[in-house]
Amino acid sequence: MDSPHPLPLVPYRGGSMDPKENDPMLAKLQSACSDLKKLLHSSADMESSLEKMDTNFDAFQETLSEVSRRVAPLQSVAIAAKALDTRINRAVSPALVVLESFKLSESLQRKLLQLTPELSSKDAPKKRLKALIKYVDCVDKLNDAIGSISLECEPAIQKLQEVVEFLSRTRATDQFRTHRLRETLITLKALYETELESMRFDGLLDEALLNLQDEYEGILQQLRHRNMGELQGDVTGDMAACDLGTDLEVELLRRISETLAANDCLDICIDIFVKVRYRRAAKALMRLNPDYLRTYTPDEIDKMEWENLESATALWIQHFELAVKKVLVSEKKLCKQVLSGTMDGLIWTECFVKIADKIMAVFFRFGEGVARSSKEPQKLFKLLDMFDSLEKLKTPISEIFEGEAGSDICSRFRELTKLLVHATSKVFWEFGLQIEGNQDGFPPPQDASVPKLVRYAINYLKYLASESYSAPMAKVLRTEQIWKAGVLSQPESDENLLKDAISSIMEAIQRNVESKKSRYRDKILSHVFAMNTYWYIYMRSRNSELGKLLGDQWMKKKYKIVAEESAYMYQKQAWGALVKLLEEEDLSGQRNKESTGAVIRGKMEAFLDAFDEISKRQRTSYIIPDADLRMQLRGATVKLVVTAYTEFLTSYSYFLPPKSYLPPDSFQETVGQLFNGGHRVSNRFYKDRTAGDYSASGEIKAFPRSRSNASNKS
Repeated sequence: MDSPHPLPLVPYRGGSMDPKENDPMLAKLQSACSDLKKLLHSSADMESSLEKMDTNFDAFQETLSEVSRRVAPLQSVAIAAKALDTRINRAVSPALVVLESFKLSESLQRKLLQLTPELSSKDAPKKRLKALIKYVDCVDKLNDAIGSISLECEPAIQKLQEVVEFLSRTRATDQFRTHRLRETLITLKALYETELESMRFDGLLDEALLNLQDEYEGILQQLRHRNMGELQGDVTGDMAACDLGTDLEVELLRRISETLAANDCLDICIDIFVKVRYRRAAKALMRLNPDYLRTYTPDEIDKMEWENLESATALWIQHFELAVKKVLVSEKKLCKQVLSGTMDGLIWTECFVKIADKIMAVFFRFGEGVARSSKEPQKLFKLLDMFDSLEKLKTPISEIFEGEAGSDICSRFRELTKLLVHATSKVFWEFGLQIEGNQDGFPPPQDASVPKLVRYAINYLKYLASESYSAPMAKVLRTEQIWKAGVLSQPESDENLLKDAISSIMEAIQRNVESKKSRYRDKILSHVFAMNTYWYIYMRSRNSELGKLLGDQWMKKKYKIVAEESAYMYQKQAWGALVKLLEEEDLSGQRNKESTGAVIRGKMEAFLDAFDEISKRQRTSYIIPDADLRMQLRGATVKLVVTAYTEFLTSYSYFLPPKSYLPPDSFQETVGQLFNGGHRVSNRFYKDRTAGDYSASGEIKAFPRSRSNASNKS
């Protein structure tokens, strides 16, 4: 290194030093110069040391380079060994997990073997159900373990295969280790190909699933519908689902369903559930003894006795409502509780519909058979009962069989409703046609009594107009009108529809009566017939729901006034002609007493002969069944005939031989006896009457000659 530049020296001038030379500043400068010299020497020494150190570093670097060249191969070997170890561990670890799963499955199988005898040893139902839940838990865990083996075994085999092939190809390790890995691979493959399949399909898991299927069926069999007899009398209540099983039973059934579904036994589970629950529901309904359901074709129903058919339809209504509102709604609840957790709740509705379908089909086919059977008039009320029951079930049916699964049942329910509407309407209108066409096949009654057809028709319409049947019949008429005119039409009110329909039948009855009336040769008898029939119609209908529906004024105009006119004509033609025989017009031309007496005696003889003839007809042909009407006619006839007879006797009794005539009192009694109703026709009629059918409030004080006069007196 080059030495630093020397400090400049002041030349010495010679001579003695000035005292000022002892100045302190100079001393400091000299001291600093001395220090700098020392520093320069130290720097020179350090420079020499650094040169030596640099030489040593170069030698150390050469040594490190040599060591690095020698260590590099060993480092590559270590890295390769570590990578190989990682690769082997990555392949062996899944195999170890599979082996642990095998151990777990073996442990669970031993546990299943222990639980199986415990199930048979539990006598108490609740304890046995709890033991079954443990059994199901064990089966679920075993299935999970086997599933884990199935999922993990194949990837583990594949990884071992890759490692063995790699070691065999690269010879990265010794042959002993490679051989051990190859044996492990072969063993794992054998377990996967043989043991796993056996565990899934032939081992304890399969046996346990079979046991669960049996237990599943047994528990479902135990869930019964109770108190069916009591429920039969309570079908008018709201729809209510009963709990068929306890919470523990339902929970166990749900767990078994999910376990069977998880083990590819869903179809078996559904078949067991549907089969058992259908049988239980059907058996519950069979306790009601619905033997009538075996007869369901229209031909078979037509052959049934009317009493049997009437009873069968009444039972059908009760049993159908009970089946829907109680039995099937309870089955739906159970189905939802047990199967709603399976396949995300997609199958339970279909299972319920399968259970309900056969039961509903039995009820549907009976109802369809009745609707398609012959349209006899007496079936109208049974058809209305059935229609009304379906109307009440419309909302429950739509709620129970909601969704696509229940669409077929809802559709068939609507079809049955349509059939009943058509059948009811056809029976009603054909009844009117039968009346108007006089299809009873009988001639007019020879005793002028009310025809059976009229009595039947009026009672029929009274029953139809009652509170029980007026609303359903009106709804049938309105429904039919909407179907014919379209849903956008504006039908009349129910009351007007029913009033118009019944009025048409009443008019048909009137035409039937007039037709029969015209077939009488005896005109007096025809008036008696019309009087009896129209009076019966009026008195039978008034103060009833039928009379209120048609209106009192309409009833008076159509029937009461006509009955009064017929009564007037009867009195005029039957008794008026008799009274004319006692008129005094023929006596005015007589000149002596002898001729007068002869005429008077002739008149009396003609009068008595005519009276005998009309009395005979009155007793045998001119029958007046209604007591009230008969008494009114009796009073009017007595007043007319006895008054004329008494006046004639009073005026001309001295011309008549003694004992050749009855005194007025006896004659009045004789006339009155003609209206006493003690003959066979009256007895027969009274046998048909029921208490309260007739009222004495309808009076005929004087028989009118015209409709206007009659209306004033009404």
